[in-house]
Amino acid sequence: MLRWTIFLILYILLDWYAFQAVKSATKRSWMYWIYWGLSTLVLGNFIYQVILNPSHAKVLNHIRSYAFGFLLAVIVPKAILLIVLLSEDIVRMPRALYRYFYKDKPEAGYIASRRSFISKVALGLASIPFAGLLYGMFKGKYDFRVLKYTLNFEDLPDAFDGYRITQISDVHSGSFDNKEKIEYAIDLINEQQSDTILFTGDMVNNMASEMIPWKETFGRLKAKDGMFSVLGNHDYGDYVEWDNEADKLQNLEELKTIQKELGFDLLLNESRYLEKDGDRIALIGVENWGRGHFKKAGDLKKAVSKIDPNDFKILMSHDPSHWEDEVLFDDLHYHLTLSGHTHGMQFGIEIPGWIKWSPIKWRYKYWAGIYKEKGQLINVNRGFGFLGYPGRVGIWPEITVIELKKGPETA
Repeated sequence: MLRWTIFLILYILLDWYAFQAVKSATKRSWMYWIYWGLSTLVLGNFIYQVILNPSHAKVLNHIRSYAFGFLLAVIVPKAILLIVLLSEDIVRMPRALYRYFYKDKPEAGYIASRRSFISKVALGLASIPFAGLLYGMFKGKYDFRVLKYTLNFEDLPDAFDGYRITQISDVHSGSFDNKEKIEYAIDLINEQQSDTILFTGDMVNNMASEMIPWKETFGRLKAKDGMFSVLGNHDYGDYVEWDNEADKLQNLEELKTIQKELGFDLLLNESRYLEKDGDRIALIGVENWGRGHFKKAGDLKKAVSKIDPNDFKILMSHDPSHWEDEVLFDDLHYHLTLSGHTHGMQFGIEIPGWIKWSPIKWRYKYWAGIYKEKGQLINVNRGFGFLGYPGRVGIWPEITVIELKKGPETA
């Protein structure tokens, strides 16, 4: 309760300070009522849905997600207002102190009034993230993008020259609220007509039951060489208060069954061979392995125990920190690793060829797209679904299509 008390105090202080921009920009009292009414409504809904409502205590459902989303949509603009107003106060306060100690008190007082122009500029800047976050909640989260890469490998088996892989990751089916949009995305995946579909973890937010309403839709996924999957950190049910350990384990078994029913071959620290015209490549799947407090169930040595070290290897590992911390330093050479997990934070700026930025870069060195280290490649998928904030801004939901080519290695 202490942390929530601190949060409320900070929120109220931020609210009051941001309101100074509104006061300075307009004298219309009805604008004040709108400001405080909206702020109180959003905060009150968040307190009730997230803090006080016991029926929502165990799950991150749509109601709680939207309560958080709307709170974020008002906090971020107010933080912008705070920055601009503070920059103005850095000038106002020294002037006020100078007047106090060295000048007679002016008629207007020691502290100069805020400039209306500065406040209007601040409000204009704050409106950008406000509109962006609302757009992300209602449109951006289903703005699916197909990203295509051609990757060259000198030692790729001849028969796999031109082989196509579709990667999806971080479905988070418990967050979906629009069946039509998800059906569109499934059709988009099938339209790629890839040889295989690889899913790199986090099918649900917490509970296997979240996937049941979507089984028929995802059951339409098809690939001629089959579909393969691994588990992500959310698939284990670690973020839910279970009545007992047996229920938690049963939940995981139910999720494994669902994946099988959907047509996925779930690799639990295992390997398979994809074979074509007498050639083969090794497909390796590890359970989740994440840096820090994340589950470390992945066992790379066990996963590769049945393959030839000289095989061409594709590794499926949910968290890219596994690639950075373990895979790159393993005795074997993993030609291509496929990961997800980061979601690109669901927020950032991407202009191909110009800029790729998200705050998640301060947490993960490899957070979206293709990277190369020590002659090995990784693709970090930006995620199919969303979690927490029920939207996406600038970092759109991704369907990755990778074509393997035999030739000089990709730089």
